Amino acid sequence: MKKLLFSSLLALLAVTGQLTAAAADQAVGTWNLNVAKSKYSPGPVPKAMTRTYTEKGDEMSLTVKGTAADGSAIAQQSTFKYDGKDYPFSGAAHWDALAVKRVNGTTVKSTLKKDGKVVGHSTRSISAHGKVMTLTTKYTDASGAKHDDVAVWDKQ
Repeated sequence: MKKLLFSSLLALLAVTGQLTAAAADQAVGTWNLNVAKSKYSPGPVPKAMTRTYTEKGDEMSLTVKGTAADGSAIAQQSTFKYDGKDYPFSGAAHWDALAVKRVNGTTVKSTLKKDGKVVGHSTRSISAHGKVMTLTTKYTDASGAKHDDVAVWDKQ
C-alpha cells in the first residue's frame, strides 16, 4: 500500500511539474529580429535588434537593444503585467507607456500611449512551435504620420 501511495505521489508531482513548465510564458528568452522578413512602413527597418523577455512571478521584463537604420543605438525597457494597466516604457520615441493583455497562450495585445494618450496598438504572436514571434505594431507618431510595422523575430 505504501509503495502504491508513494508511486502515485511521484506521478502526481511529475505531472504537476510538467503543467507548471507548460504554463510558462512562451515569450521568455532572447529573440533576434529577422530583418529580411520584417517590414516597416514607412520604414526603414533597423539594422539589428534583440528582445529579451524575463519572467518573475506575474511580472514580465522586456529589454530591447540594437542598432537603428541610421546607426544610432536602440535601448528600450519595460516591466509589466498582463493586466491591461499602464506601465512605463523607456527608450521609444513614439510612446512612453504600454498596457498589455493576454489573448491566449501565444498572443498578447498592447495599447501604446504617449503622455497618457493612445497612439497605437501592437499584437505579439508566437508560432505553434515557439521559434518565431511576430510583432505587428500600428501607431501614429507626433507629426501625424501613420506607421504599420511587422517585425519577425527568431528565438535564440
